[in-house]
Amino acid sequence: QVEKRLELVKQVSHSTHKKLTACLQGQQGVDADKRSKKLPLTTLAQCLMEGSAVLGDDSLLGKMLRLCGEAEDKLAQELIHFELQVERDVIEPLFVLAEVEIPNIQKQRKHLAKLVLDMDSSRTRWQQSAKSSGLASNLQPSGAKADALREEMEEAANRVEICRDQLSADMYNFVAKEVDYANYFQTLIEVQAEYHRKSLALLQNVLPQIKAQQEAWMEKPSFGKPLEEHLAVSGREIAFPVEACVTMLLECGMQEEGLFRVAPSASKLKKLKAALDCCVVDVQEYSADPHAIAGALKSYLRELPEPLMTFELYEEWIQASNIPEQEKRLQALWSACEKLPKANYNNIRYLIKFLAKLTEYQDTNKMTPSNVAIVLGPNLLWPLADGNMTEMMTTVSLQIVGIIEPLIQHADWFFPGDIEFNVTGNYGSPMHVNHNANYSSMPSPDMDHADRRQHDQARRPLSVATDNMMLEFYKKDGMGVRVMDTSWVARRGTAVVRKASSTPPAAQPPAPPAELPAAPHSPIPEQSPDISATPSPPPTSFGFPPGTER
Repeated sequence: QVEKRLELVKQVSHSTHKKLTACLQGQQGVDADKRSKKLPLTTLAQCLMEGSAVLGDDSLLGKMLRLCGEAEDKLAQELIHFELQVERDVIEPLFVLAEVEIPNIQKQRKHLAKLVLDMDSSRTRWQQSAKSSGLASNLQPSGAKADALREEMEEAANRVEICRDQLSADMYNFVAKEVDYANYFQTLIEVQAEYHRKSLALLQNVLPQIKAQQEAWMEKPSFGKPLEEHLAVSGREIAFPVEACVTMLLECGMQEEGLFRVAPSASKLKKLKAALDCCVVDVQEYSADPHAIAGALKSYLRELPEPLMTFELYEEWIQASNIPEQEKRLQALWSACEKLPKANYNNIRYLIKFLAKLTEYQDTNKMTPSNVAIVLGPNLLWPLADGNMTEMMTTVSLQIVGIIEPLIQHADWFFPGDIEFNVTGNYGSPMHVNHNANYSSMPSPDMDHADRRQHDQARRPLSVATDNMMLEFYKKDGMGVRVMDTSWVARRGTAVVRKASSTPPAAQPPAPPAELPAAPHSPIPEQSPDISATPSPPPTSFGFPPGTER
């Protein structure tokens, strides 16, 4: 039984030794320094450190390469120590077992077989000698020859006995040492466990440093990231894309027809969004294309994981918009505003104040509060629901317009006080004072239309928006709802009448407005008496009932 096990154990030990040796990454049989040079982890660590030196610690990549290079070098040292221990405590003993100890026992077995043959041969010669002597004299064999043969036979039998005893001892020792042989594999697992524990400790030590470097790095993408995360990382109160786009539009886009409605160039928009993600914007480059700036602002709002007006308050916003009495509706909207988280409140206040300023130029840009609400509303509030987003937004978009439009019309009532649009001081925009501030960089809303057009053309090149595009904008909206008709654009009241219709309530929250304007807050003012006989039918407000019914 032992002889059978010898061959099996030899095969298993040889195979295990071969495979385990193949697992070593360093060169077997050399010292630690030579082994380190050939180790792939060491080569990787050197590459990372060289890359860090090239990029420098001024860049995030340079810092990451340095930290990772140091970690990989420590891992390489741990790996070298692990392989040396495995080689000493497992691989070499397995080699001795498979290539020395078991073969020695097998050689001993073969030697015993040879001695047995020799003993049998001696006995045969002695027996033949005795037989021939017995035939001659009928006596026992005698003489020198017979003595020599007998001695040879006895010596051969003695050698067989000694070899057999030695072989038996070796076999018993092999059986007794099986526990030691099995211990080789226990040692392998223990050494591996210790190596992985030390490696894990190294990685857990360096990982917080890597995360700290990333968190401390200010230049993080903002598109598609939660608002609170972006504000916390950048240390801002107003999201960078919002402030950058608003301040640029204040300089170059207030006179642009169809702002936020006309689609920009896809390549320009992609480039601007990428620049905003890097917190780098060339104001001069985009001053000639305000539609790209407006498109980037819409994209940022639309790509937020949660709308600026929050999922939590969605139902409250919708319920407020459904209140028929205007005074109670405004009060309900104000109450919802006050429940917004601080970061969301600051940004929605900033944005609404800007949109209110934009609508002061509606004679030129054709963007009334209602038009602005239609194109921007779905980017500020949407429901948290699965399914077809297009269908869902079509059904709720009109309600959202009913939320955003009053916020724009009564911006100074919902958000009292002045606001500095250029929070960081990088763009030179003026301060907003109750929608009545005069901008040195743009004409006044009350300026004559021809003078304003001349001023705008002298200030910057023509926009990408063409007359044909604007004509389409007047006639239809993306949702199939009638937005504006050129037949009544010309019949609208003056800017003074329009401002009167958008006058905010006199009282401040939390009390409801004490005095409301007699005219309804429709984005389309009533026609003046001198053109009331015009046969054109009165316009409706984007799917809402006529103004008198609202």
